Amino acid sequence: MPSPKPIIGIVGGIGSGKTYVSNLLKELGCLVIHSDDQVREAYQRDDVKGLLKSRWGDGVFKPDGSVNRQAVSGIVFARPEERVWLEHLLHPMVTHDRDEIMARHANDPGVRAFVWNTPLLFETGLNAHCDSIVFVDTPADVRAARVTSTRGWASSELARREILQWPLDKKLKMSDHALQYTADAEDFRGQVRAIFSRILEPTATESDLGM
Repeated sequence: MPSPKPIIGIVGGIGSGKTYVSNLLKELGCLVIHSDDQVREAYQRDDVKGLLKSRWGDGVFKPDGSVNRQAVSGIVFARPEERVWLEHLLHPMVTHDRDEIMARHANDPGVRAFVWNTPLLFETGLNAHCDSIVFVDTPADVRAARVTSTRGWASSELARREILQWPLDKKLKMSDHALQYTADAEDFRGQVRAIFSRILEPTATESDLGM
């Protein structure tokens, strides 16, 4: 849907810090829409649960009746046709919810821009609807350490999942801006502020924009 406010897409490798960047932009007045949160909400719908059960049985549910996302991931990453089926089920719901959120805040003066934190932004063609794409450039060893500590993944699992996505150099080339990883939190925040100022008004300074 057309937006009166800039739409910023956040991309990068798994474990690159896309959510952290999104949260920094939220501090600067952006409304962040996380696709993972929308998928999590979709999995709570009775109609979605019914379709999952019909296709994959009870094995994709936890004892409390909620969807076992790990079990679902095991199926869709092993069988491409099942991944396509799941995407066709969930993507229209996510798109509808995202459009509704943006419509509700289209005229909100407190929202300076919309941020889409969507893991497969390029792969699903959503980049075409963004005004700016920001690539989070984080070294592979840092990303591997993060997913090991936060998700319990082995490095082989990271590689297995990333091979199903576009190459990172291709995503970087197609992005408008790049954030360079640094362990210096204040330096990284400065990069985010500078890029955000250029997105809002390429000729303005950060002080002009109230930063």
